Amino acid sequence: MVSGTLKIGIIMDPIESITPYKDSSLAMLLEAQRRNAEIHYFQQHDLKLVSGRAYGRSHRLSVKDDNSDWFELGAQEAVELGALDVILMRKDPPFDMEYIYTTYILDRAHAAGALIVNNPQALRDMNEKAYTAWFPDCTPGTLITRSMPEMKAFLAEHERIVAKPLDGMGGKSIFIVGKGDKNANVIFETLTDYGQQFAMAQVYIPEISAGDKRILLINGEAVPYALARVPSDDDHRGNLIMGATGVGQELSDADRSICETVGPVLRDAGVLFAGIDVIGDYLTEVNVTSPTGIRELDQQFDLNIAGLLFDAIQSVT
Repeated sequence: MVSGTLKIGIIMDPIESITPYKDSSLAMLLEAQRRNAEIHYFQQHDLKLVSGRAYGRSHRLSVKDDNSDWFELGAQEAVELGALDVILMRKDPPFDMEYIYTTYILDRAHAAGALIVNNPQALRDMNEKAYTAWFPDCTPGTLITRSMPEMKAFLAEHERIVAKPLDGMGGKSIFIVGKGDKNANVIFETLTDYGQQFAMAQVYIPEISAGDKRILLINGEAVPYALARVPSDDDHRGNLIMGATGVGQELSDADRSICETVGPVLRDAGVLFAGIDVIGDYLTEVNVTSPTGIRELDQQFDLNIAGLLFDAIQSVT
């Protein structure tokens, strides 16, 4: 347990660009400030390695729960990242090589003593879609391939599938494809770039009409409520950014069973904060890069999820 003032770093997209009332990173920052933490704000371009040591140019940051005036930056200063107690890696995808290079810098900060949320190795290893393959008993039938004929055969076998890229976010390029759909070939060509890149196909789960459930896990333990993102009448995607409606609900027995399977694996890999996606009774994604959903669940159930996260952080620092 750290004694004295907790020194927190956060790496994120420009703070002026967030939507405060629904931003999970802001919820974390507000909780850190309530705990009198010293907050250092970084963007990716502020980080560097010098002779194997991780450094950054930070701004001291103060925040407010105000949708029109939510932050104030202090003067910039040089910081050795390993001297911070905790670094929250909250940079949104795309998960590109720049993101991976950032995790290398965070590896060196971790080696120098900082707790990284989440562990840089886990950030690299746990692609949100592909990592479901580690839990095949929890998932719908799934194919990851570059082969267009294999995707066509998967469709012929299951008659209705969801096809999507492995690097998408926010519902980007997700297709529902049915048997006999004359667009199937062009969808498979587009997603695999004519067999040059991997894509995913999953058996369609009709329970998507009741929502794509986001379940948050803190150090392997599930928050007892899910945010079911119910698709709009004119879209099939359960993503808030695509017009879905967020409806809070208690976890089902199946939800809890999935969390009991997935949670310990994430905890053991150093993932303190994750968001898994469940449709019906099936795990469809594991999100460890920059999960969201805190503020919606806090508002609907009078929770303090960021408080639970910082309790977990302080228990391991």
